[in-house]
Amino acid sequence: MSGSTKAVALACALGLAACDAFMPSAPLDEDVLDGTIEGMTASQVGQHIAGDEEFGRVFAVADGLGPIFVAASCEQCHAGDGKGHPAFSLVRFGRPGIAGFDPMPAFGGPQLQHRSIPGYPAEAVPQEAVGVSTFNPPAVTGLGFLDAVDDATLIALADPNDMDGDGISGRLQLHEPDELIEAALELERRGSPDPDARGTLVNGRYIGRFGKKALTVNLLHQTVGAYQQDMGVTSDLLSEDLFNPASGSRASDSAPDPEVSSATVANVVFYLKTLRVPSRRDQGDADVLAGQQIFADIGCVGCHVPTLMTGASEIEVLDRVEFHPYTDLLLHDMGPELDDGYTEGRALTSEWRTPPLWGIGLQDSFQGGQAFFMHDGRARTLDEAILLHGGEASGARTRFSGLSAEDQARLIRFLESL
Repeated sequence: MSGSTKAVALACALGLAACDAFMPSAPLDEDVLDGTIEGMTASQVGQHIAGDEEFGRVFAVADGLGPIFVAASCEQCHAGDGKGHPAFSLVRFGRPGIAGFDPMPAFGGPQLQHRSIPGYPAEAVPQEAVGVSTFNPPAVTGLGFLDAVDDATLIALADPNDMDGDGISGRLQLHEPDELIEAALELERRGSPDPDARGTLVNGRYIGRFGKKALTVNLLHQTVGAYQQDMGVTSDLLSEDLFNPASGSRASDSAPDPEVSSATVANVVFYLKTLRVPSRRDQGDADVLAGQQIFADIGCVGCHVPTLMTGASEIEVLDRVEFHPYTDLLLHDMGPELDDGYTEGRALTSEWRTPPLWGIGLQDSFQGGQAFFMHDGRARTLDEAILLHGGEASGARTRFSGLSAEDQARLIRFLESL
């Protein structure tokens, strides 16, 4: 080897060493929430990536953003697929009515769109609203597993009359049939190996499973609703733009509707379905294992059910798979502590769907270094969040308060491992 060749080789070696020294290594799976479910086909990975790109797409006015909206992209509310920062929280409002809770559509309800395109008025919560609630955007990882759970599983978990006497009476959120719900369910049935597993009628109503109060019946329903309500973007299933009634006109933006295609919506839904489950951390740690047992002993698993099973799915990696979300997807009365006076569907104002706990140990990483727990972020620590649990959870809260400081710390360590 000539001298010049040796010099080039040495320079290359030094350059590579320098790159290794200064290039950050990829984060471990256990430190992030995003990523695909392992075992997908190449075409499925391609569709997941296409959906990921759309999930991160920032809409402009020319694309159909608004005229009123909360955020300009899905990712603004769900950064890194984690729970959103309060800066992009959703505000919903309404008031009691003669025929039940009134979401006040004549005043722009039930959701506040506090941002708007240039020259168009943003909304404000009307003075007439009695119930006002803030919803922090949830993490979106693992949603495909929750979507694939059979209705029969949720029906079996429900115990509205507390027949087992444990003080916990979780019940199904049930929605009256409407055109949007039936279209979303019908589209999801097509190609399903078990078309009757989801979309079951219970007393003539459909089961809700996504949202703080289980407002939506599946991920397609959830996605088109978020496009319209959060970004003011229309789709085939919700083809009319939002407008601010205070503007005195139904005029909206100038982009032709629908503003996203059915293919785009399908890719985003597939992306959400195929996001992996959050990885556990420190599972073998003695304090984590002790905390897991304490979590069960004081009754937290009555609502935060550790293990569920998916039903038959056309997506092989979701087909009849056991997973551990720590939720029953049911409504539970959480008492006056969490009663905002606002509700959706047939839920009481004090009722909330049990949120999954997976990923909760990483929540601060996706909320700017400070975690905001509960539906509205009012709790800053897990201890505070537990102590806000009333109603059906008051027994578990009392038992938590009666634990030694060491056992309370072990339970928290377990939650941080999820």
